[in-house]
Amino acid sequence: MPLRPLTVVTAIGSFTAVALVVTLLVVSGGKTRQSTGDPVPNQEDTLTAQIAAFTAKLHAGQRYRAPKATERQTGEQGFSALLDGAASPELAELGFSVQDGVDEKTGRPYTLAMNEPDSERAWGLYLIDRSAPASLVVEVPHPASDLRTELFGLAYFRQAPGAVMLMAGAHRRADENRGDVAHEENSMFHVFAASLARRGLPQVQLHGFDDQSMPGKDFVLSPGATEAGAPAIRAADNLGAAGFVVCRAWMEPCKELEGTTNVQGKAAVAEGTMFLHVEMSRTVREDEQRRAAVVRALAEARLNER
Repeated sequence: MPLRPLTVVTAIGSFTAVALVVTLLVVSGGKTRQSTGDPVPNQEDTLTAQIAAFTAKLHAGQRYRAPKATERQTGEQGFSALLDGAASPELAELGFSVQDGVDEKTGRPYTLAMNEPDSERAWGLYLIDRSAPASLVVEVPHPASDLRTELFGLAYFRQAPGAVMLMAGAHRRADENRGDVAHEENSMFHVFAASLARRGLPQVQLHGFDDQSMPGKDFVLSPGATEAGAPAIRAADNLGAAGFVVCRAWMEPCKELEGTTNVQGKAAVAEGTMFLHVEMSRTVREDEQRRAAVVRALAEARLNER
């Protein structure tokens, strides 16, 4: 698929007589501007920096409204077209900017669609790996609220060629909790997740809990509103082998962290597709080495295989 052209602007500054070149990516008003220059040591890659900037704008008091029924229908049409590699005027109509690029970390092409979170149409950030047919959905419904889950989402996305990452565009407490897309069927996030479930794609949804909510446990794994299959069992076994303590919701009670009311999980059950609800402790999410071990364990669990 041909890449959409990006506008390039170069900005040069100086610090202690050494010239630095800054890469800045800003998406605003449906248009994309990108400035590029020579590589800077230890600089964040584009996707990491963009997702961090996006997440930094989320807060409980931000503007947000749920999309109307006609907007949800338009969004589903546009997202389906985008998945299939076609133009998507429908998403542009809804205020989404769409850009193509190549991930510096993996060398794989991607497509990114997003609304600005400082708009009332804070309907999310969606990332499609173009290196292989769509095979796995990585979901981040509570960025900023469930701290660091967006970092897990991106890292896991990078481990799975053909992955599609869905990230909510509003804080879960926005608009009197209507921003909680894991429990709102009329969100754009859910529209896209349900569309992917109809395509038969397995879904992994990432959450976080405070350590005191489940003392002594690093993870709660649950298949949501259905029974656990081989992928969930492999994920639990892999995390256990990596040294993590896992509460398996299909074997023992895991308090209120089992995701049985999750609307994406219910949609997956209705379509007969795999859904795994992954709750991670604060300690796990705050430790970079632990995060890397988690991503490896989930990738090696081959969750896109039955």
